[in-house]
Order: sequence, then structure tokens, then C-alpha cells
Amino acid sequence: MLFKKTKSSFCPLVGQTVCVCFVLINFGKANTSDAREYFMKSLGKFLIFAGQLFVRRESFSTYVSLTIDECIKVGYNSLFIVTIVSVFMGAVTTIQTAYNLVSPFIPDYVISLVVRDMTVLELAPTIMAIVYAGKVGSNIAGELGTMRITEQIDALEVMGINSTSYLVLPKIIASMLMYPMLVVLSAFLSIYGGYLTSLATGIISGHDYIYGIRYDFIEFNIAFALIKAFVFAFLVAAISAYKGYFTSGGALEVGQSSTAAVTNSCIAILLADYLLAQLLLG
Repeated sequence: MLFKKTKSSFCPLVGQTVCVCFVLINFGKANTSDAREYFMKSLGKFLIFAGQLFVRRESFSTYVSLTIDECIKVGYNSLFIVTIVSVFMGAVTTIQTAYNLVSPFIPDYVISLVVRDMTVLELAPTIMAIVYAGKVGSNIAGELGTMRITEQIDALEVMGINSTSYLVLPKIIASMLMYPMLVVLSAFLSIYGGYLTSLATGIISGHDYIYGIRYDFIEFNIAFALIKAFVFAFLVAAISAYKGYFTSGGALEVGQSSTAAVTNSCIAILLADYLLAQLLLG
């Protein structure tokens, strides 16, 4: 079943996803034709923007330095929020799973087994992506939006620097490098948070919890989570950079760009989550 999607099943899936994306992103437009035109213009503009990332690039050493700086911003500076959210996410998941699996016919270790699979497959990569979009995505859009309205981006273009590649490419690379690491950390902390909760509340013994974590483990789940992490990292960085880069106006528009970046990133994450789950697990 895995990786055996035929063309006949793949095409309708993509079509459904595009239709849902069209409806969500353009919800509230005056009429369907205006929404369709807006969607196609935005899509074409985004593709041109993405293509500019790989033309007229600077030296390799320049990108290495910029990427390291961005890794600190998107990765290291996100450790605190990832840690807090992950630990409590694992704790709450353990309590709620135990609440719903109260039966003499269900072994206690099933609680931690469910927590493990929920965390690895969905909670760590997807829920953390929403948090990541709120923190990192808004920061990227705000930074580029401020540079745009203060004409710093125009100054780079005047100096002959490809501002798209110089400013955006390091952010995307750093995001795709650091977010998978944050997902791995989040999964570990969530499971550990569930373990601490099981010890503190006594809903399951530590031995049973560890046994359930190790029981019937499927290695592909880790690969699936990392695939989602790479895709989500790209979507958040690219969409947020796009919204910030094309900001026009003043401080109010910068705030609007940041809001739009987070909103569109969350929509893209959920759509990509559905598409990847259907393709790789369906």
C-alpha cells in the first residue's frame, strides 16, 4: 500500500487539495472570478519570487555566514517555546489517552503506545509547525517588511545584489536545517513529559510506559515525521518571506503582512499535512 499511488488516484488528490486551498485562501472575495484571478496572480508571483532565489547569487562564504546567523534565529531562539509546548503537550496527551482507555481489557502500556504514535506522526511535526509559523514566520515577514518600507531592499538592488537570494535563501535553508531538529526534540520532550506525568499521577507505571514506547515500533514513522518537517519548514519560511518581501505602505502594512504570513502558513501546513498523509500513509 505504501508508495503505490497510481496516477489515477494521485491526480484527484492534488485536484482536491488545490480546490480546498483556493477556497480557504480566497474566502470572502467578492465573487468567484475575482478570487480565481487573485489566486492565479498570487501563485504566479510566488513562483517567480521562488525562481529569483537561484539566480545571480553571492559567494558561497557569504551564504554560509548568513545561514549560520539565521540558524540561531530560527533554531536556537525557538528552543524555549518548543520545550514548554512539547512537555505540556505530552503530559496532556497522556492524561487524555488514559481517560479514554479505561478498560480492564486494554493493557496499560497501550496508553504510552498511543502517545508515542500520536506524537511522532502528528503532534510533534504538525502542532509544532503551527507554533513555528507563529514565532518564526511572523518574525521573517516583519523583518523583510520593515526592510522593504525603509527602502533597505531597494538599496541592495541598487548595489547590484540580488535581494531575494541574499535575504530569503539563507532563511529557507536555515529553516529546513533547524526545524527537523526541533521536531525531533519536540517528540522526545513530549514523550518524556508523558513519562513524568505517568509517574506523578500514577495512571501508568514507569515500566509499562517505557514498554509501550518500545512496543511494535515502526521505523517509517520517524521518516514520515522528518519528511513533514522538511516540507513544513520550507512552506513557513517561503510563504513568510514572500509576504514580507512584497510589503508596501508603512508600519500598519508590516503588521498585516506578518498576520497574513502566519495565516497562510498555517493553511499551507494543514493542506500539506493532509496531502502527505494521503500519499505516504493512505
